[in-house]
Amino acid sequence: MTRRLAQVAKKVGVSEATVSRVLNGKPGVSDATRQSVLSALDVLGYERPTQLRGERARLVGLVLPELQNPIFPAFAEVVGGALAQQGLTPVLCTQTKGGVSEADYVELLLQQQVSGVVFAGGLYHQADAPHDHYKVLADRKIPVVLINAAIARLGFPGVSCDDSVAVEQAWRHLVSLGHERIGLVLGPSDHVPSQRKLAAARALAEESGTTVPDEWVARAMFSLEGGQAAAMRLLDQGVTGIICASDPLALGAVRAARRRGLSVPADVSVVGYDDSAFMNCTEPPLTTVRQPIEAMGRAAAELLSVQIGGRAVPSDELLFEPELVVRGSTAQPPRENSR
Repeated sequence: MTRRLAQVAKKVGVSEATVSRVLNGKPGVSDATRQSVLSALDVLGYERPTQLRGERARLVGLVLPELQNPIFPAFAEVVGGALAQQGLTPVLCTQTKGGVSEADYVELLLQQQVSGVVFAGGLYHQADAPHDHYKVLADRKIPVVLINAAIARLGFPGVSCDDSVAVEQAWRHLVSLGHERIGLVLGPSDHVPSQRKLAAARALAEESGTTVPDEWVARAMFSLEGGQAAAMRLLDQGVTGIICASDPLALGAVRAARRRGLSVPADVSVVGYDDSAFMNCTEPPLTTVRQPIEAMGRAAAELLSVQIGGRAVPSDELLFEPELVVRGSTAQPPRENSR
């Protein structure tokens, strides 16, 4: 019992005495705090006291495209915890290859009468993907928040890491080291965050009187294997620096260099994106652009909670500033390539 009190209190950010009062049905606790404690019980897997089981928690869908990329579990932890503090219970919906689709999850969530949905990655990123399930949510006036850049005209509020600033930080870092042949490993051509990254890179190149040739832009699925295959094509073009749209893609680029007998960073520099878990433990430790996951996740939960409370929020995109984290995967280019 003591362990349960401590865990719930930590999750909600209140004292153990407050948790005890809620569990025992005693007065002196606000409705918001009471709901947060009950939601935390659900999230942590504890049964509610018998007298409180009739009160169904307000459910919120948290839809993720995968869990293999560490950035998505990180978002789930932050968003889920913030929702619980708002008295909401997150229902995690993770897609798998050949499994339940995003549209199917939306239908299931609607059947459960969810109070809202947070999407952290999904088909809203891709201009050519089906989007009918988003229209269903809008038509039913279900509160929705999108994390990271979406296609235009969906009309949902969103929080995003600024892709243009992220590429600018990575690009200027490589240029300052002396790199002139900088390639990019990005997602599919209809992937909005990748479109923004490419536009930023080309604008930066234009500033310095150069270009980013199409041969220096490689498209890939967001996986280590995709990054490896894409980076192989860039290495064939003689690039000395590679900017990647995710950390797994960057790790794939490091593997590609090694398969070619090249050293990172002595022969080729690699920059990732996200600063997901354990990127400081890779060999070499990965230079990457950090997304402010904590701030973005809490903002997403707050936007959803405000909508659930019946108040309107702007459908504008909130842009959050990334941060370049320089580690061991970037260095000056080989001399023969920097002349």
